[in-house]
Amino acid sequence: MDSAADRKYTFGPVPSRRLGLSLGVDLVPRKVCTQDCIYCQVGRTTDCTVRRGDFVPVDEVVAEIARVLPHVPRPDYITMSGSGEPTLNVRLGDVIDGVRRVTDVPVAVITNGTLLTDADVRRDCAKADLVVPSLDAADEATFQAVNRPARGLTLEGLVAGLVAFRSEFRGQLWLEVFLAAGCNDSDEQVAAMGRLIERIRPDRIDLNTATRPTADADVRAVSPERLAAIAAMLGSKACVVASFKASRTTEAMTVNENQALAMIRRRPVTIDDIAAGLGAHANEVAKVVGHLLESGLIRRSDRGGLAYYEAAEKP
Repeated sequence: MDSAADRKYTFGPVPSRRLGLSLGVDLVPRKVCTQDCIYCQVGRTTDCTVRRGDFVPVDEVVAEIARVLPHVPRPDYITMSGSGEPTLNVRLGDVIDGVRRVTDVPVAVITNGTLLTDADVRRDCAKADLVVPSLDAADEATFQAVNRPARGLTLEGLVAGLVAFRSEFRGQLWLEVFLAAGCNDSDEQVAAMGRLIERIRPDRIDLNTATRPTADADVRAVSPERLAAIAAMLGSKACVVASFKASRTTEAMTVNENQALAMIRRRPVTIDDIAAGLGAHANEVAKVVGHLLESGLIRRSDRGGLAYYEAAEKP
C-alpha cells in the first residue's frame, strides 16, 4: 500500500479544475518561487529568486512516482507543480525523462512562465505534453502589483519568453489568467491583455479567480457573470475554469490521517477534494479531517461558501 508518510516529493492525485486527477510532484522546497503572487494558494513566498538549483535527487523522485502509481487512482497527468516554481529546478528535464521511463501517463508543467526567457528552461519544459503558464497583467504596474516578481523580472520579459516557447513547443500550451476584482479585471486591462495573448498564441485560455484562500486575504473573487463577459472579450479559446466534478467511478479506498494531511499541507482543500483525490468516501474523509482538527494539525478556512482545510501554522 502507498503510505503518504513515506512520500517526500509527490502528493495526490488531487482533483484539478483543469487537469482532472493530477499526481503532483514537488521539485523545489516550499515556497521557493520567482514571484510572490497576491493570490497564491500555497501562501507567501519565503525565497523569491531567479537562481535555478538542483533541489531534489532525480532518481528518488522517479522511484517514488513509480512506487506510488499502482496504489492510487490512475491520474490524468503527472504534474510538475507543488510548493514553488518548478522551472527553478535545473534538472526538471531529467525528471520528465525519468517519468517517461516508468509510465505512459502524460506530463504537465504548471509554471508562472517567468524563466522561459532561458533556452535551457524552454528545452526542459518542451519535454512535457502540456505546459500551463500564467499571464495576469497587461502593463508593468499591474504585473508588479499582482505578481510581485523577483528583482529584474518584467512583464515584457515574461511575454517574450512565452512567445519564444510557443514557437518551439509542439505540445499543448494552456494560458492561465488569474483575475482579482479591482486589480486586473477592467475592460481596459482585459483588452490590453488580449493583445498580449495574440502574440503568445496559446491553445487555450483558462480564466481563474479566488475561490480558495489566498496569500493576501483581501484578494476578491471576480463574479461568474464578469468572468463570462471577460471570456467573451478574449474570444473562442477562453473558458472559465469550473470547479472539479468527478466524472469517473472508482473503487472506494480507505484513507488515513497521513494521506489526508499530505494533501492539506500542499494547499487548501475541501473534503470533496480529498475524497476525489484519494478515491475515498467523503464521509470517511470527514471523520479523518475531524481528528486532524481536534489534534490542531489543521485549521478550517471558509471561502465562497465552502470549507477549506489547510495546515496550521507552526508555533
